[in-house]
Formats: sequence, structure tokens, C-alpha cells
Amino acid sequence: MASHFRSYIWDPVLIVSQIVLMQCIYYSFLGLWLAGVDSLVQTSRSLDQIFSYEALGFATLQGRLSMMAFILNSLTCALGLWFFIRRGKQCLDFTVTVHFFHMIGCWIYNAHLPAVLSWWLVNIACMALMAVIGEYLCMRTELRAIPVNTGPKSNL
Repeated sequence: MASHFRSYIWDPVLIVSQIVLMQCIYYSFLGLWLAGVDSLVQTSRSLDQIFSYEALGFATLQGRLSMMAFILNSLTCALGLWFFIRRGKQCLDFTVTVHFFHMIGCWIYNAHLPAVLSWWLVNIACMALMAVIGEYLCMRTELRAIPVNTGPKSNL
């Protein structure tokens, strides 16, 4: 008789819905972080901040603050992995998927692949942060002790 503890059933609808959910979390919280950064320096909001390669740069204050928003967003997305994915083994998969779709979105928006080193550095750092922190949180939850009933025993 096979054990059903932590059995995994292939469910494509669940996987696709989790991918869509993580993309929604990624872009909605990135928008909130960028809005917060924009309110600090009194600049206008634009889709360029999310999708343009030139928006992420070390040279300008706006570029550095946008990088900070992307890094804070990776921490927020790690919480999303913890709340909605809940499996440490899948954190890296969902992290790479989210950033791959972001790269595709940037490619479509700019009509060419990124050529700016700062964009690649920020996205690789964000992938690493999101995956490691998400996996740490999920593993901490998975390794939590299973409570065993230690109540009084009845004599039958």
C-alpha cells in the first residue's frame, strides 16, 4: 500500500493559475513600490519605469530608486511564494517563470532584447533574492513539527 503523504498530482490548471497569480503579484506590487518611490522624488509615473531598460541605471537618482523598488518587490514576491505556492521545491521554478515573462514583456515593449548591463544585474539579483527568501520561508513552514495528540488516554 503506497503512502499518500506529500503526494504530488499533476494539475495544469493549478500551475497556470499560480503562474498568473504570481505575475499579478509581481506587477501590482512593483507598481505600488514604484509609486512610493515616485512620491519621494516627485516624478511622474510611466510604464517606462517597469518595462524600459534605460529606467534602471546607476547614474541617476531615479534609476537607483527604481532599482530599490525592484529589489523591494522581490521581497514582496517572496512572500507571495510563501503564501500561495507553499512548496520550497517550486520557488525557483516560479521565480524564473515570473522573470522570464517580465523579460518577454520588456522585449515586446522595447522591440529588442535588453542591452543594458544594469537591467541584467538588477533582474538576476531580484531572481536570486526572490528564490532564496521564498524557498527559506516555504522550507521553514514545511519543516514545522507535526503536532501529535498528547491528551489523556482512555482505558478501554
